[in-house]
Parts: sequence; structure tokens; C-alpha cells
Amino acid sequence: MSLENSYKGQELHVIAFDIPVPVNYGGAIDIYYKIKWLRKAGVKIHLHCYEYDRKPSKQLNKYCENVYYYPREINKTHLLKFKPYIVASRNSTALLKKISEGHAPILFEGLHSCFHLDSKKLKERHKVVRTHNVEHHYYANLAKAEKDIFKKYYYLHESNKLKKYEKVLEHAQGIAAISKNDFLHFSKKYPNVKIVSAFHPHEQVSIKTGKGKYALYHGSLDVAENNEAALFLIRQIFNDIDIPLIIAGSKVSRELKKAASERPNVTIKSQIKTEEIYRLIEDAHVNILPTFQATGIKLKLLAALFTGRYCLVNTPMVINTGLEKLCIVNDEPRAIKASLIELFKKPFTEDEIKKRRQLLNKNGFNNDKSCLQLLSLLFNPSPDLQA
Repeated sequence: MSLENSYKGQELHVIAFDIPVPVNYGGAIDIYYKIKWLRKAGVKIHLHCYEYDRKPSKQLNKYCENVYYYPREINKTHLLKFKPYIVASRNSTALLKKISEGHAPILFEGLHSCFHLDSKKLKERHKVVRTHNVEHHYYANLAKAEKDIFKKYYYLHESNKLKKYEKVLEHAQGIAAISKNDFLHFSKKYPNVKIVSAFHPHEQVSIKTGKGKYALYHGSLDVAENNEAALFLIRQIFNDIDIPLIIAGSKVSRELKKAASERPNVTIKSQIKTEEIYRLIEDAHVNILPTFQATGIKLKLLAALFTGRYCLVNTPMVINTGLEKLCIVNDEPRAIKASLIELFKKPFTEDEIKKRRQLLNKNGFNNDKSCLQLLSLLFNPSPDLQA
């Protein structure tokens, strides 16, 4: 089935937990390009965004019939409530009034946006939740990586609340899981779960052949797990080899700055534009991307596979993603170092690029395919629909 205007005239409400512009982190990337592809299918989108640290964007008007903004209530009293903070702080009654009108399906982005999922006013509506993670697993892992005692307590407390609150998904008629791991979790508990891979900006594989001069790690460095991964690379991988490492991302911790300053082969590039991140990915010889959480799908991994040369990861980054064969996978520091040294001897070839194209398309990392899967959940619901 061709995607172009295949659902022309259909209407859809999309509730976003954040304004997805600028398109510079995983959740924003998935939402933005999902909206773009739904528009390509002819869907009339009514977008509802919670606003807190980003400004309204005219860029969204290009793909949406309407864009509405609601203030997120950043209030510490929500920490004392039964609902998780990320849910309780997104509780607009104005939003509920707007989505209650008419008969269009509603797509809730993440558990974050599900405050009104069980509302009696929406009882007769077709509701689909896009899960970006198994949220209580994600927050539990953030707690493990966090060193600040107050933040650690918050993540643990939020994880416990999220685990209990997840039952709200019983009120959804469909769940669009972002990865196989997430599908395995949700399909044990809820009907009508389908894998809908992450939406992304890459319409085709475009990679430079030959060799680069450095290894690259990139990510939002204010996220505890990314900070932990960057420190792991500095202290255990690039501590006694001469290969240059660039760490790129925003909001660098003091600990990370200090660790990098002690290694002459490590450079940190912070507060740089998205375009510069992509240039670094393209020019690197190895994109090295360890993670200590096997949750969701990492959009930075897709960026590296679509536009970068060799990709060196650990098992949690690729387990059950279908991307294992496109990466060099090692978990122990000694093995990671050995792979790095070996990879820097080898140019990246046309054969490797061909392999990327074949497997990325085969494993569903194609926005047209993902959009058709999502559309089937939204507009052609079936109780037997599975991944």
C-alpha cells in the first residue's frame, strides 16, 4: 500500500508531552517526524503540546491543521500526588475540552501525556498510546546512574508510581510500542499492541567511505545514563590508547569536564547545533555508543547507522532491536579497545553501505512502513492486531 494521501481527510488528535521543536532529542525527533509522515498520508492533525522550557513553533503549522499549547504545571505539590509527576504535571482541562469534541481518534505520546486517557468524556473514543519506553524501567535505571541523592530518590519514587500507573493503558484501544523489548513487555498485559519503530529524519542511508580520524560519542549529557556512558569511555576505554575521542552534547557535568581534561586524546564539544552533531557523526571513523539501559530505541543509534561509518556498541544498546548485525558489539573494556584499534585500521567500504541499506529497510526502520503500521492502529483497529 502506498502511503501518499492514503488516509486523506482523516482527522487525528496528537497529544505531545513536549513541543517537538527544536528537533534535538529522541522524543522530539520521534514525534516531529511522525507528524510529518502522518501529514504525508493526508491526515489532518490537531496537535496539542505541553509547554514548559520550549517556545511555540510556527514550524509545526506546516504539518498540522491546528497547534495548541498548554502550560505544564511545574509545581512541587505534584510530587506528593498518587499519579507520577511526569503525568500529574500535564493535566490541562482545556486540552480535555478540545479533544472531547468530535469523533477523531486520539494519539497519546508517552505515558507522560495519559492524564486524561481514562476520562469518562473519552470513553467512546478510539485511543492509541505511543510508548517511548517502559517508563518505570527507564526511571529505575536513571536512579542507578544518578549520584545526587535527592535526584536518585526522585527517580526511584517516580519509578514506583509509574509501575502502578501503567495500568491506565487498559483504557487504550491500541499501543504503539517503539521496540521489540517494549512490545514483549506490553503485549503480556494489554491487547492490540504493535511495534511501530522510531520515526527519524533519515530517508536513505548516506555514509562516507574511507576513514575518519576520531571516535565519537554523542547524547544529551545532562541525562544521567549518558553522563555515565561518557565517563565509562574516558576512564575505561580511552584511558590508555591514543585514538582521539570526541564527546558531543549539551549540559556537561563538572565531573565529565574534569575527567576529559585529564585525557589529552579526549575533547568535549558542548552546546553545538544539531547540524554540527550530524557532521561529527558523518566524519567520525567509529561512532561508539555504549548504554546501560536496554529501554526503547536510541535515536542516536539510528543516526549513526544511517549517516556514520562503523558503529561500536554494547549489548544493551542493540538487544532485540534487529540492528545487531549492523554493529560491532562488545561489553568488556578489553574487547572494546581491541575492536577500536582494529576498526581504525580498516576503511569503510561500499559493501558495508549496501549491507546497511538492506538490513535497515528489512528490519522496519523506514518511516513509510512505520507510518502505515501506526495508521492501521489508529484507523483500522482489529482486536487480533499484533506485531
